[in-house]
Amino acid sequence: MIRTFRPFDPHSIKFVVFDLDGTLIDSRLDLVHSVNAALRHIGRPELPDDVIASYVGDGAPILIQRALGGEATDEALIRKGLQFFLSYYREHKLDHTIVYEGIEDALARIQQSSNGAPRKMAVLTNKPVNPSRAIVEALGLGQFFTQVYGGNSFATKKPDAEGVRKLLEENDAQPDRTAIVGDSHVDVRTGRNAGLWTVGVTYGFAPHTLGDEPPDVLVDNARELADVFS
Repeated sequence: MIRTFRPFDPHSIKFVVFDLDGTLIDSRLDLVHSVNAALRHIGRPELPDDVIASYVGDGAPILIQRALGGEATDEALIRKGLQFFLSYYREHKLDHTIVYEGIEDALARIQQSSNGAPRKMAVLTNKPVNPSRAIVEALGLGQFFTQVYGGNSFATKKPDAEGVRKLLEENDAQPDRTAIVGDSHVDVRTGRNAGLWTVGVTYGFAPHTLGDEPPDVLVDNARELADVFS
C-alpha cells in the first residue's frame, strides 16, 4: 500500500537518487557473512543475522564499530576488523546478493517521464564505492544510472548532503525536482538536508527506522515504487 504523507507531482520529478543495500539489492547475507568473518578473525563472537542487518546503512566503519559493541570499542580493533571485513567482502560480495524482485521493471518505468524525456537516475550509498559499482554492473543495473557514488566518494557520508549536492550539480537538477529513495531514516534525513522529496521502502533492512522519521511517501514493493513516479 502506498502511504502519502506529503504529496508531490510525479511529473515534476526529473532526477531520482537511489540507495543501494536494502533498496535496490538484497545484500543481507553477504554483509552478515562478511561481518561475522571479521569478528571470527579478531576473536570476537559472531552475531545473529538480524542484529548485523540492523547495523547496516551508515557505512562500513560504523557497521564494524557497532558489531564490536559501539562507541567505546578500541580504535585499533575497529581498524583491524574493518580491514578484514573489506577484504573478505570484496571477494564474497556477490555470493548471495540479488536484485529485489521487480526492481528492474520499476527502474525502467521510473526512467520514463511523462514528457517523453527519460528521467536521470543515480545511486548514492554509504557502502564503499568500488564494491558498489562492481555489484551494480554485475547485476545488470548499470544501464539505468548516470553515476554510482559510495561512502568514500566524498569527505562525508549520508545523511550529510554533500553527495546529493554533487549529483544535483552533475545532472543539472534542482532539489525540488529531485527525489531520493531508500530503506532507512538515513536516506530520509539526507533528502531533507538537501531539500529533496523522499520515498521510503519497507522491504529493506531498516523499515523500523522510518516510523519515527517518515518519508514523504512510503511503499511496500517495487511495483508501488514505480507507481509513485507514474
